[in-house]
Formats: sequence, structure tokens, C-alpha cells
Amino acid sequence: MELDLKSRTAVVSGASMGIGRAIAKGLALEGVRVVAVARRKELLDKLAQEVKAEGGEVIPLIQDITAEDAAKKLAAAALAELGHVDILVNNAGGSRPLPVDAPDSAWDEAMSLNFTRYRQVTHALLPQMIARNWGRIINITGKSEPEGLNAAFAAKAAVHAWAKGLSREIGEHGITINSIPPGRIMSEQIRRNYPEDYRKRFAEEEIPVGYWGEPEDLAVLAIFLASPLARYITGTVIPVDGGLRRYQF
Repeated sequence: MELDLKSRTAVVSGASMGIGRAIAKGLALEGVRVVAVARRKELLDKLAQEVKAEGGEVIPLIQDITAEDAAKKLAAAALAELGHVDILVNNAGGSRPLPVDAPDSAWDEAMSLNFTRYRQVTHALLPQMIARNWGRIINITGKSEPEGLNAAFAAKAAVHAWAKGLSREIGEHGITINSIPPGRIMSEQIRRNYPEDYRKRFAEEEIPVGYWGEPEDLAVLAIFLASPLARYITGTVIPVDGGLRRYQF
């Protein structure tokens, strides 16, 4: 399928590893000029070299997304590199399990990282998307079946609600916004936190397709949603989880 992405531009946060890396690489190999944002320079440089060898372009941008003024700096740097931004993939974030008596500061940090930065970066880049009458925003979020108290789950639920409301405001400008909650997708963190025997048993008992996903399994959906072909898909939450979730809608 021809996705008609050549000559488009994109910003992908959290792009040094896992899902963000797979999306950044996939977009670049479709002909998109990609600014890849993360904190680890050596990993971004390796990605850029790998993509260049395959005929694509990734521009590394070293940025700590947790900083207070990160959104403004990220938007300005991306626009300076690309001239304009057609596609934004909000992917930076992290799990934040908290005890019931966690201080407000812990909740504030989790909400800032997993919701507020998404909102700030998006709203910083929206005016130039509106001016060009085209844009794609993709949020990598989280599951809606928390097994305990985790501030990241609350933040990702906020992303879903914000994105749905925003989709109603920006649709007339040719801009779509969609959210993708990953299931059990293999990553550096997964390998560190879950032993192989646990992963095997969990896949057999809980995941209908029988295995944990790879970052590329999610990236293919993100890349499609970033394309002109996905013009009639907006305000949605589309899980990529091998059938793990049990709810019907």
C-alpha cells in the first residue's frame, strides 16, 4: 500500500528505544524527515546512522522531556530543523506505581510526564498545522485495566479524554488525533522487569495470539494513522495488544 508519506515531516519523542524508535525508523523509511527526540545521544546517533544506511533521514534531538520548559524548546527546535511539522508522535513517558500515601509531588511528576508534556507539545505545534490545514497527532498511551495504583494509568486516561475533546476542535482543519495503548510489547524495561519464564507463561495464559509483541507490531499502526489514507480516523483509542484486553469496547 502506498501511504503517500514522502516529503512529510515528523517529530517522535522517546525515540531512542522500543516503540518510539520503531515508529521513527518506520516513518523515515516511508520518506518522512523525522526529528527523533530522546535523552540518550549515543542511541539516537545509532538510529540516525542505521536509517541513513537504508535511505531515510532521522535528525537526532537531545531533549529532556521532563524539564519545565521542555515543550516550548522541543517545538522550537523541531521547527528550526524541519521548517514545519506535519506529524507528531507523543511517546515519552513511564510507569509510576505509587502507594496510597504518596505525596502530591509524586503525582505531579507522573502527570507532567505522561499527560501534561503531551498536551503542551501538541498545543505548541498545532498553530502551524492549522495554518497548513493538515496534521497527524498520535499518542502512545497505556492500558485501561490497572491492576493497582499507578499514576501513569491516570495520566494516560487523561490523554484519552483530552485527545477525544481536541479531535472535535481540530477536525475541520484536516488534523486528526488518535491514541494507541500498547499491550505487552517487548522493550528494555520489559526485559529488565519480567523474566523470560514469566513472559512465556503469561503469553500462554493471557494473550490470545500467544506471544508478546515487538515494537514494530505497534509502529505499523502508528505509521498508517500518520498517513493521508487515515483521514477519517480521529478521536479513537486503538489498542495493540494481541487480544490481551477483555472488554468489548
